[in-house]
Amino acid sequence: MLRVVLYQPEIPQNTGNILRTCAAVGAELHLVRPLGFRWGSAELRRAGLDYWAVAHCTLHDSWPAFLGSLPPAARVWAFSSKASIPYTAVRYRSGDYLLFGPESRGLPSEVLAQFPAVRIPMPGPGGRSLNLAVAVGVGVYEALRQVCGW
Repeated sequence: MLRVVLYQPEIPQNTGNILRTCAAVGAELHLVRPLGFRWGSAELRRAGLDYWAVAHCTLHDSWPAFLGSLPPAARVWAFSSKASIPYTAVRYRSGDYLLFGPESRGLPSEVLAQFPAVRIPMPGPGGRSLNLAVAVGVGVYEALRQVCGW
């Protein structure tokens, strides 16, 4: 099983779409507060459709609270446009955490310093960043391809 972590997500529609992806592939979703939206908002519920009933979602009140919940041997991969290692160069394992930052600013440097960081290449001239839900989908499916042997 994979675990997706959203650090201070800002857009409820992205979070709902990511919840749907996690539910579809059996991944856990971890949300680290503060959120940029109200938990239970209409936008969040609508984006998650009826997947809320089958999704495994955990809210963490803060970054330290999330860190305190990690098992001792947890592997966390921080996805960042600032990283130099391609996300495909990692050998993912079941139980890994895939960490993504907020839509407007990405992961802060103090969070990036705590874990290995990987990058989704964007070779196009406008390749500054991907939509968060798209980036999570790319990362999750590569990890599943490796873990499940697809």
